[in-house]
Amino acid sequence: MSEVETTNDQTPAPKRKDKKPSRSQMRSASRRLALQAVYQWQMNQSAVSEIETQFAMDQDMASCDKTYFRELLHGVIVSAKKLDDLFEELLDRPMSELDPIELAVMRIGSFELSERLDVPYRVAINEGVELAKGFGATESHKYINGILDKLAQRVRREEIAARREANK
Repeated sequence: MSEVETTNDQTPAPKRKDKKPSRSQMRSASRRLALQAVYQWQMNQSAVSEIETQFAMDQDMASCDKTYFRELLHGVIVSAKKLDDLFEELLDRPMSELDPIELAVMRIGSFELSERLDVPYRVAINEGVELAKGFGATESHKYINGILDKLAQRVRREEIAARREANK
């Protein structure tokens, strides 16, 4: 439609203002950008500061939570070995055989599950699944879901138990 939308009786309706993204939408956007940044780090081992600067210059970060993007990027890169250790034994194949996108998604999901207790475990898993659907191979989201769910059972045991108890 044109700048001015019309109603059924053809009288102009006021133009809608663009809504500001919600906090959850901004965090989802941060995760998408963090996935791309972590993937880039995995591929070329650039310094985290270089990657962060590049993303600030090259990406439209207006609709993301820049602080959360930074926390994810730095947290995942600094803790990569620790995060890998959290989920490696849950894998059905060697880590070296993981698709780089799957690895980046699992690192982000593992970081949120283990370090960001303010993010509900179901949100962390769902966001990982959505990232895999958007960027990963055709069925990778199912694999990501299974691994992050098993990890959540380990690192968020109390939260999961409390949720089950509340739902009785």
